[in-house]
Amino acid sequence: MGKAMWRVLVAAGAVAVFSGVGAVPAGAAEGGVSFSRVSVNGGKAIVVGVKEEVEVRAAFRMTTKLRYDGGPMVFPWRGSGVGGLYNTVITSDCKVVDRANGVCDFDEWLYIDPRHIDFGNEDAGTWKAVGQVFLAGDAYDIDDLHIPLQLKRATRLTVNASPEPVVAGKTITVTGGVTRANWDTHTYQGYGGRTVYLQFKAAGAASYTTVKKVMSSSSGALKTTVKATRPGTWRWTYYGNTTSGAKSSTGDYVALR
Repeated sequence: MGKAMWRVLVAAGAVAVFSGVGAVPAGAAEGGVSFSRVSVNGGKAIVVGVKEEVEVRAAFRMTTKLRYDGGPMVFPWRGSGVGGLYNTVITSDCKVVDRANGVCDFDEWLYIDPRHIDFGNEDAGTWKAVGQVFLAGDAYDIDDLHIPLQLKRATRLTVNASPEPVVAGKTITVTGGVTRANWDTHTYQGYGGRTVYLQFKAAGAASYTTVKKVMSSSSGALKTTVKATRPGTWRWTYYGNTTSGAKSSTGDYVALR
């Protein structure tokens, strides 16, 4: 069964409001509409935490000579019976490109709320972008745009390097932890068994360099030791996977004495 949907449509400057992760509406799919020049979230993965609603920007071109009465939009979808991923979609008015041939450009603001009852950990992973428009007479057109979209659970990292300051050449201990958003409990939980990178940026340098790789414990804890040869800033970086977002911790500066 698809997840429940409540739909309200406003024709110009369309707004679609949903109470959950929306299912594709019933009705006969029609041809005569095409979507092109589609961009969703700038081609980047959509990373969602546990509380804050996420805004996803999209843009697309729609070409049709058919009369439509609401909702030109692009959204993540997993196929029949699974539904589309969005709580609210706001689409701009048509920016006319070719009036005679019905060519319009649209901007879109799509919102995903991790606090919704229908949103859960199973939603992480690969979706696909589809374009949809509601036509006159309760019909609609929906097109698979053959664009994969990745939805990922947000990660967080903490860091602490000590002692501060440290005698040059002595050992410092760098600790911290990696946690991941749990969309079922709306909390961040320890993310065990992850390869996390310890990185260092020397004082005056412009970028970080990886020093070593460390595996997080079953609770997500991180700990390692290194020699302090220069003053600078330490951080942990996790590069993510197919269901989890990439993230770096803030930096912890260690001076030498």
